[in-house]
Amino acid sequence: MTSRDFSLTSLIPGVFLPTIIFEIGVGAILPVIALTGLHLGASVAGAGLLVSMLAIGQILGDVPAGALAARVGDRRAMSLAATVTIATLSASALARSVWLLGAGVLATGAANAVFMLARQSYLTEASPVLRRARALSTLAGVQRIGTFIGPFAGALVIHLAGTGSVYWLAAGTSLVAAVIVAVVPDVADPSAAHARAAGVVPVRRILTDHRQVFLTLGVAVLTVGAVRGARQTILPLWTEHLGMSATTTSLVFGLSGAVDMLLFYPSGKVMDRMGRLWVAIPSMLVMAVAMIALPFSRTVATVSVVAMVLGFGNGIGSGILMTLGADVAPADRRAQFLGVWRVIQDTGNAGGPLLVAAGAALGSLGGGILATGATAVVAAGALARWVPQWSVHANRSTRRRAAERSAGVGLG
Repeated sequence: MTSRDFSLTSLIPGVFLPTIIFEIGVGAILPVIALTGLHLGASVAGAGLLVSMLAIGQILGDVPAGALAARVGDRRAMSLAATVTIATLSASALARSVWLLGAGVLATGAANAVFMLARQSYLTEASPVLRRARALSTLAGVQRIGTFIGPFAGALVIHLAGTGSVYWLAAGTSLVAAVIVAVVPDVADPSAAHARAAGVVPVRRILTDHRQVFLTLGVAVLTVGAVRGARQTILPLWTEHLGMSATTTSLVFGLSGAVDMLLFYPSGKVMDRMGRLWVAIPSMLVMAVAMIALPFSRTVATVSVVAMVLGFGNGIGSGILMTLGADVAPADRRAQFLGVWRVIQDTGNAGGPLLVAAGAALGSLGGGILATGATAVVAAGALARWVPQWSVHANRSTRRRAAERSAGVGLG
């Protein structure tokens, strides 16, 4: 499919619609996992561990997700993941012990990993390279919108039917997503499935063949993931440190999320037209400035401004890691490569809050936040160093050099 023939609207029924519906369910359960655990008798620390089970399940599921998508195809993997999620969420709703709830949440995270990887791989295949960033940044934006809506939908259901009903809501959204993926026609090139099936290899082969990418650009991905993961933690921790109410904290967090959600399409357009670095580096530097400024913010007004700047920085980087993964993934082993790629990304996401927590444990929450800001600067440097080395689409110069090399080969 050429860029001229391609339209993002063709992806709405089969990708973006099921994604937003699926993510509404995920967003709905996030605030209630800890509450459910406490109700079942977990300690505060145990409830926190239950929440982390979602991320741990996702990390554990990334590599198997790549193998599954490579064997059965991206769309079938999406359908299977949504179907399995119905079962895992139903089990969570019916859980009568902390251990059963933890198992259900862990399995939900693993199924979520399959759904996320499969739709990323599918979009990479279905969209032309010069429109790839717009497609993937839109996917990231739709995912964020769904996660943003989820807690509000969950609050309504809790008001009407109690806390446990949120898991049934999420199971219902997974069912709807599975049905949509199953009935909507495929818009990708069907011949690509044959190449993909032929490319299934042991994961150690992926690690060996692409170790230089993972050891260089992978470091940048890890640090970007850490900064983004910490972003979710520093705002509520700092507002609590200042003694602000839960309502104020929610409003500040909502402001940051609202700014974030508005920027996904412009982000993709800039990446497609000017190159990935024009978004990646500014995103990290803006987030670094916001994180370094946060410990010096003492009022609701200043914290709100910093939160919006933080949301702006994250928003302009919408889809950047998925796009870079798509740029460097080999076509015949795409899903399996992206499985390893997402392990690195998700590990960073999980590790970011630990950096902040370490600072707080040492007696300085502000120090932990400043360390995260420094990590964002390191991430910007790593992106500047390694993206041009591995992605033809880093900027216009790398595209021009690639075109010149292709022309030279053609003349030869």
